[in-house]
Amino acid sequence: MIHNDVLRRVRYIFDFNDTKMIAIFALADDQVTREQVSSWLKKEEDADFQKLSDRQLAIFLNGLINDKRGKKDGPQHEPENRLSNNIIFMKLKIALNLKAEDVLAIMNLAEFRMSKHELSAFFRKPDHKHYRVCKDQILRNFLKGLQLKYRPERKTQSVYR
Repeated sequence: MIHNDVLRRVRYIFDFNDTKMIAIFALADDQVTREQVSSWLKKEEDADFQKLSDRQLAIFLNGLINDKRGKKDGPQHEPENRLSNNIIFMKLKIALNLKAEDVLAIMNLAEFRMSKHELSAFFRKPDHKHYRVCKDQILRNFLKGLQLKYRPERKTQSVYR
């Protein structure tokens, strides 16, 4: 999935304004400007669009974890230089303090069914024999389910156009 889409959707789901977005980056010890945030949120066809790097999205997701769960003592988690859908999915799950049953319920909101065993395969280490790559469709459905859970009044509107 395009990282800018993930950022856009998370912003929409939780109704974050620019100030809150900047604050989330700051919670992961990174300083960004309003202009940077604005350029990351623009559509690809916009002249001011700027591609969000793996590291920048990792920093944002680490900041989201700190925002939702509180900043842990000691050194902060080092942001990844390479992100996969599996890592994005895991970071969102951690930020929202979701158990497997919660994730499955969110997936059901998006009318996407999967078993607990299928779900756990996404959160395993890549060298584990039951590891499974999280495809874009899975992450999109999870984000859609989050939108239906956290912004139920917007069922008819969608950021997935």
